[in-house]
Amino acid sequence: MSDTKGCSFLTDETDPARVFTPEDLSEEHLMIRDLAHRFVADEVLPRQDSMEHQEWDTTVKLLRRCGELGLLGIEVPEAYGGENLDKVSAMIVTEEMARVASFGVSFGGQAGIGTLPIVYFGTEELRKRYLPAICKGEKISAYALSEAGSASDALAAKTTATLSPDGREWILHGEKMWITNAAFADLFITFAQVDGKQFSGFVVEKASAGVSTGAEELKMGLKGSSTRALLLDEARIPAGNLLGEIGKGHRVAFGTLNTGRAKLGATAVGAGRAALEEALRYAKQRTAFGKPIATFGAIQHKLAEMAIRIWVTESMVYRTASLLSGIDPEYAVECSILKVFGTEALDYVVDEAVQIFGGYGYTSEYPVERYYHDARVNRIFEGTNEINRILMGRMLFKRKVFGSSVPPSSLFGGLIGGSRQALQLAADLAGEKYGDSLPDQQEVLMHLADMVMEIYAMDSALSRATKSGVGTHREMADTFVNDAIERVRWSGVQAVAAMTEGDARRAQIEKLDRFCTHFPADTVSHRRRIAEDLLDAPRAL
Repeated sequence: MSDTKGCSFLTDETDPARVFTPEDLSEEHLMIRDLAHRFVADEVLPRQDSMEHQEWDTTVKLLRRCGELGLLGIEVPEAYGGENLDKVSAMIVTEEMARVASFGVSFGGQAGIGTLPIVYFGTEELRKRYLPAICKGEKISAYALSEAGSASDALAAKTTATLSPDGREWILHGEKMWITNAAFADLFITFAQVDGKQFSGFVVEKASAGVSTGAEELKMGLKGSSTRALLLDEARIPAGNLLGEIGKGHRVAFGTLNTGRAKLGATAVGAGRAALEEALRYAKQRTAFGKPIATFGAIQHKLAEMAIRIWVTESMVYRTASLLSGIDPEYAVECSILKVFGTEALDYVVDEAVQIFGGYGYTSEYPVERYYHDARVNRIFEGTNEINRILMGRMLFKRKVFGSSVPPSSLFGGLIGGSRQALQLAADLAGEKYGDSLPDQQEVLMHLADMVMEIYAMDSALSRATKSGVGTHREMADTFVNDAIERVRWSGVQAVAAMTEGDARRAQIEKLDRFCTHFPADTVSHRRRIAEDLLDAPRAL
């Protein structure tokens, strides 16, 4: 654990030596990675078609196998049958499972958001009753928060919970939507309004009277994971199945979602690496005009940029994971960054993978077609990317991160300092112009959030490259930063232009330009060398 505080990358100098990177993984971490990798390769991939045909017994058997291997209880205390390992270990396993997207989602529904509410908010009796069985895969869990009319606005849920007259049972009524693992789940982490007004969390067993599920959703992707509605028709559960306190369900829901958002960053790394490896393999084999397409500059540009975005996301994922403990909201902004940046990086990677395959990429004959349609939902999961951008902006102003002046920084040749000053300028203007109405200025908040994400990404990439001393790392970091500064400037210009007019606008844009001035890198040469290293390496990254 570090003494670093959330969002400190915006205000403090970063010491690269203190930033955790994938090169810092311990022997235990590497053993966990090897275990999870071999499990996916040997046991999950051969059964992928079975899951895609919705043969749910296959998924359940694989989850139970995860239990046997100790992979389901990574974050559960040993007293309840878990492994009690750190968040870095949890990210490693999540990344490996994501190589088969549908199973990765089922795994996350079980080992992550379907488990952590009980770990952190369950009573001792609930922990003893459910966690050992969840860790073994004897009971399958699911997370039921969304409703048809309140997906992004979770606190507006209509599902109700009423205590029975004798005080022994909760009676729940309502419908939850888009529930992963619903077809075969034994219990659901469910949220309802006590007496119609106090948002609260509960553990609902499928075997309880009044509990059922709807038909399978017909989805664009993730066809190998179960997604159904949870139907609660005067469902009765024990009074002791309350999670946390009445009216404090937001702590359960949003605390769990913070961890889930961070893990979507790890998901992006695992799925993105799988897509890149397929693209590399194909580019070396496919010939055009008498030579492999991997030798063409246009293809090398794509391969290199795919690798850069995965590498940068990976850098942020493991940096953040080393800071996380429990479901403390201290790093909620960083968790949202991983979710948004990672899922959008993954969308770029799978899109370019299809492009490299050409017409074949659009057919189910090759796996990149599946990678493409499986990736799209990640920008909707765990709060849409738009909601996360808005939340980032609101949280930063609420924490007064923009409340004090950010001094110029010489770190990394001043590259980070200038971008931070550009962000500060735009944030100061927003605070002055909008005041208390700022939370409603969604477009401006999203532009500020984009600047924040690019700064965290640049800071993480440069820290990793500096610490590792690996030449390819430096070229990936320099290439990314070269383009990221331009994106920071663009977002800053959009925000400033929305808040100023005439001469004032011109003056503020000139300041932004000075902050974002940098000597351009030779990104063409960098990407060529990165692509050459990729094509020669046994692994994509």
